[in-house]
Amino acid sequence: MRAASKGFFWTTAVLLFAASLADADERALDPETRFVIDEHWEIVKANCTPCHSAKLVVQTRADRETWLEMIRWMQRTQNLWTFPTETEAQILDYLAAHYAPTRSSFRRAPLSPSLMPPATSLAENRLETE
Repeated sequence: MRAASKGFFWTTAVLLFAASLADADERALDPETRFVIDEHWEIVKANCTPCHSAKLVVQTRADRETWLEMIRWMQRTQNLWTFPTETEAQILDYLAAHYAPTRSSFRRAPLSPSLMPPATSLAENRLETE
């Protein structure tokens, strides 16, 4: 009976995992950028990939406000052009819809201070390695 329960558990886990992969694979992806093909994806491609890899966008997860902050940072520090209001809204709509945070995209909780190694200065670290 115990072996049957384990078999059922693993079969169920595998099926649920396969179903989640199937859901992800149902979205059509642009073969060049791997952007989800949906409304405004071409605008994102045209405005993001001239400066950096599409992979940077695909692997980043942020809410709408954080995407806007990243755009503003790029405009301030990286010479990104200013978008017409409508274009910026379309870019943000797309990014927030397809590259929003997911539960699995967050890092683990920070370690408690009692579990952290003792703090050393950069100079001490250099002396130890020499």
